[in-house]
Amino acid sequence: MLKILLVPALLTALATTIVNGQDGVHPCGANELHRLGALAPEDLQQIQAADAELEAFTVAWAEANSGAERVNYVIPVVFHIIHNYGPENISDEQVYDAIRVLNDDYNKLNLDWPNVRPEFLDLVANVGIEFRLATKDPNGNCTKGITRTVSTLTNDGTQTMKNLIQWPRNKYLNIWVAASADGAAGYTFRPGSVTNNAGADGIVVQHSYTGAIGTSSPSRSRTLTHEVGHWINLQHTWGGTNDPAVAANCNDDDGVSDTPNTIGWTNCTLSGTSCGSLDNVENYMEYSYCSKMFTLGQKTRMLASLNASTSQRNQLTTPANLSATGVSAAPVLCAAEFDANSTLICAGSSVTFTDLSFHGVTTRNWNFPGGTPATSTDATPTITYTEPGTYTVSLTVSDGSSTLTSTQNTSIIVMANPGEAVPVVEGFESVAALNGPEWYVNNPTGGNTFALTSTASFSGSKSVRVLNTAAMDGTSDELLSRTFDMSNAEDIVISFRYAYAKRTSTSDDVLSLYVSNDCGNLWSLRKIMRGSNVLTTGGVVTSSFIPTSASQWGYTEVTNISSTSHVSNFRFKFVFDSNGGNNLYLDDININGMPVGVEDLSNFSDRPLLLVPNPATDRVQVRYALSASSRVRLDVLDALGRQVRLNDLGTVPAGERSFVLDLGALARGSYTVRLIGVNGTLTSRLVVE
Repeated sequence: MLKILLVPALLTALATTIVNGQDGVHPCGANELHRLGALAPEDLQQIQAADAELEAFTVAWAEANSGAERVNYVIPVVFHIIHNYGPENISDEQVYDAIRVLNDDYNKLNLDWPNVRPEFLDLVANVGIEFRLATKDPNGNCTKGITRTVSTLTNDGTQTMKNLIQWPRNKYLNIWVAASADGAAGYTFRPGSVTNNAGADGIVVQHSYTGAIGTSSPSRSRTLTHEVGHWINLQHTWGGTNDPAVAANCNDDDGVSDTPNTIGWTNCTLSGTSCGSLDNVENYMEYSYCSKMFTLGQKTRMLASLNASTSQRNQLTTPANLSATGVSAAPVLCAAEFDANSTLICAGSSVTFTDLSFHGVTTRNWNFPGGTPATSTDATPTITYTEPGTYTVSLTVSDGSSTLTSTQNTSIIVMANPGEAVPVVEGFESVAALNGPEWYVNNPTGGNTFALTSTASFSGSKSVRVLNTAAMDGTSDELLSRTFDMSNAEDIVISFRYAYAKRTSTSDDVLSLYVSNDCGNLWSLRKIMRGSNVLTTGGVVTSSFIPTSASQWGYTEVTNISSTSHVSNFRFKFVFDSNGGNNLYLDDININGMPVGVEDLSNFSDRPLLLVPNPATDRVQVRYALSASSRVRLDVLDALGRQVRLNDLGTVPAGERSFVLDLGALARGSYTVRLIGVNGTLTSRLVVE
């Protein structure tokens, strides 16, 4: 028979949390009612009454069902992934693993239960509760029991976040996964606290405490087991507070006769006798990190709660609800979906596809035009693409009685390997879009990102802009290059023009440049520019920033690119991390691979204006040195002294610099390249072939 101890309402009506991990244990606050918001005296009275009613029901139910035949309970579950495109956007597989851990722990299937202290082996309970992901949503539509909501509230984790989405608590156990659980690893409310507050019912858990794979780990995987225990009316083993390791806890109780009184543990001291008898340190409702079991008494208390009307727990497991949520029948095929580990690769590389269709898929047929193999029936086929191009993918799945074909608009873009020869001058004048083949954009949040614009430019009529606003604070966007052949390079220099203004004096947006020597699989940071220092060229502008003169453009070169990047599939990318400042512009991006043996640059100081290669055809690299920062102009004169090219380079910092000069449609012949700056006028002869 259960030993019931009616503790004061402000202890029994707690929201219960657990904050733990390999890096330490942090007990919860002594009173978590603040998570419910402001409570009037009548609210507290209602909580008291609900707790008392549930305790009385628990005693009666335990007496009536002592020795009764075992009954298995099924609880429909929905996971709400609240994310802002960060690691908290966990995979379906991690959710499935979290369900696995719950079912193992609540059905005595966890492999570690036989390792509990011998004194407690006879008390290890098979609770008999099965958790199943819903296959029907509240409207009866097909679902995998996982929703995904994009919101910065993932970093909040409070009731405000839960208000984003919730399914009826009398039909589903709602579990919210987020980057933050309001300062905890996870938290929930016991049934009496939320009888009259359905919107607060459910469990919030950090992504890194969800399941045992992905962003979580086995040592953190029992957090949900612990929180579900609270959700169906278990207290901590030391009683009705969230503070373990307190001597006064010996005078409290958890309402369960076979869990010895204890002060509560924050480490795995298996021989602990904190209140005069051996403690059940390995209990799931401890903070000990070696949880392996529920007791038989805890089982009775939880099952009593599932049969009580308090917070509608008794409606969850009815046959009608199991049918309505789709967990009582064989799942029906209702969606054909797939994923790819990459959609932008180099020729000769492979893509692994994963069938995400649901439910009950028995056969699948893939088609991969341009790939090898061209077809597959595997769940996760790996396909190799040998030729550059853009290729479609299709998937048809069947459950034996019905067939569905995916309508996803997924294409695999295969870039050349070896890539484009250098040098390359990019002023965006001939670029039609930033979705290939020249440039690609990664815009994970779906908001403003890198885009072509004719609003402003350093040269020509076009540039690339990020229309940066205060609402973009915290977002990250990427502008990625195609492949370039640097296999014969001696030096790699990337230069570009940029313009940026702060929106306030504290704006600190960041522009970074990364390089890759393996087609973009791995990236190395080579340049970082912050709004608080060199990135700002336009001062503070409260309206939408538009550079109106060359003086509002900056210029930089990236030269710290090692010989490990002298490969045939070299790439680089710009990453813009918004701090809610103002607009960013990029123009005149030049990448120069210095061919081996073309020029010996060791005596560069003796030849202050160097042209490589010379003779040239369509492009030439101009290398020069400035003794001080100055305005620089570069032009080209034909054999008669007429100006045929003019490039105002703006203000250029002191030191060795380079610029790729586009020769365009210049006729074959001899020309003079002239550079005017702080060092005076420098000239060099150029032959165009």
